[in-house]
Amino acid sequence: MTELKIEGYASLFWTRDLNDDVTAAGAFASSLARTGSVGVKMLHQHDEAEPIGVWDAVVEDAKGLFVQGRILRATPRGRLVAALVEAGALDGLSIGFRQVKARTQGRLRVLTRVELWEVSIVTFPMLPGARLMVR
Repeated sequence: MTELKIEGYASLFWTRDLNDDVTAAGAFASSLARTGSVGVKMLHQHDEAEPIGVWDAVVEDAKGLFVQGRILRATPRGRLVAALVEAGALDGLSIGFRQVKARTQGRLRVLTRVELWEVSIVTFPMLPGARLMVR
């Protein structure tokens, strides 16, 4: 198989992460309307030097930011990540973004609009519930 199909939630709305950030529903809408899923890169551990696949769908639903994509085994890093995902050793998702608009609520930063750059497959996601599974 030349690709591994995956899906999961890269962000969960109204859920505090380990950095005291909370993403509001609709925070990704303008960014996704502008770029679509093609504008969101798939990386490993936020390393922009070696993309590992493509996101075929990046959408907001009632729960959060849902992603579907394919890890491509055409590169050494893609083969490594696919093998680790299949073995169950790697299952976290993490977003790379630029804050456009946010507000503070006590210790929390509530992200109300962000420019989404990438979704990475990571060992330790900042949002513990941001996980992927093999389709």
